[in-house]
Parts: sequence; structure tokens; C-alpha cells
Amino acid sequence: MPKVARSKSISAPPRRVWDLVADPHNLPRWWPRTVRVEDVRGKAGAERSRFTQVFETKGGKAVRADYRCTASRSGELLIWEQEIEGTPFEGFMHSAELELRLDGEGERTLVTAEGRRRMRGLSRLGAPLMHRATGRTLAGALEGIDDALAEPPGAGS
Repeated sequence: MPKVARSKSISAPPRRVWDLVADPHNLPRWWPRTVRVEDVRGKAGAERSRFTQVFETKGGKAVRADYRCTASRSGELLIWEQEIEGTPFEGFMHSAELELRLDGEGERTLVTAEGRRRMRGLSRLGAPLMHRATGRTLAGALEGIDDALAEPPGAGS
């Protein structure tokens, strides 16, 4: 499955980064174009937890995407899989995953965000465009994490 990865060193201890990224309610604070998160089920950062992300396209249209956590190691790893079947995404994607890895100690954390998307049918011809767009989104997410954690604790809640 084609993948795109971006990494950034964040000026925050791993526990603080984990607390931000593991809780889907925080996505609007750091994930690009996320307007809100709905229908969160399960404990934050736990395998089999689920949520619906509502994001806005460049044209201002709201789009819903459902996710489930397929792997988690507290403070280290999260993998969210987008539920594709029966959604508008099914027309052009076979699968989509986001993996977040945290590595650090002390007051710095290296965060790696990796997106994996497998396109369907003729949509595969647009893979280079999807690759670049995914890279921009991941870089934006890492900047969002950095910005959210630069706020005084509790300011974004």
C-alpha cells in the first residue's frame, strides 16, 4: 500500500503529545480542516475505539469520515483506519490508514505521521496527486500538534 510519512520534533514531553493526539475530541485543534468530531465511542487511544471526523473541503462543503482504532500502544503508537465501505470514499479508495508514532523522552517528542491509501480503479492514475496532498495534510497536522501544544495547558479545551 502506498505510504507517505512526515516527522517533526515537538517541544513537549511524549505524555502531553499522547494526551492530545489519542483523544479524537482534540482533532479540531490539530488536524487540518477538521470542524468537529462526533459519535466518539470507546476510551481515547484504545483499540476498537471509533469516531466520526467532520471536515470542510476547500469549497466549504462538510464531509464526514468514520474511523476506528486498529492498533494502539499507550504513549507510542496509534493506527486509525478509515471505514470506506458504504461511503462516498468507496468510489475511489480501497483503504486508508493513519499511523502516528511518538518517540521521545524529556521535553521533546519526535512525532511521525504516516498515511497509507490504496486507490481504486482509474483513481490510481491520480496517485501522485494524492501522494502530494497527503504529504501536505500530514505536514499540516504536525504543525497543528506543535501549535496546539505551544498553548498553555488547558487553553484549547
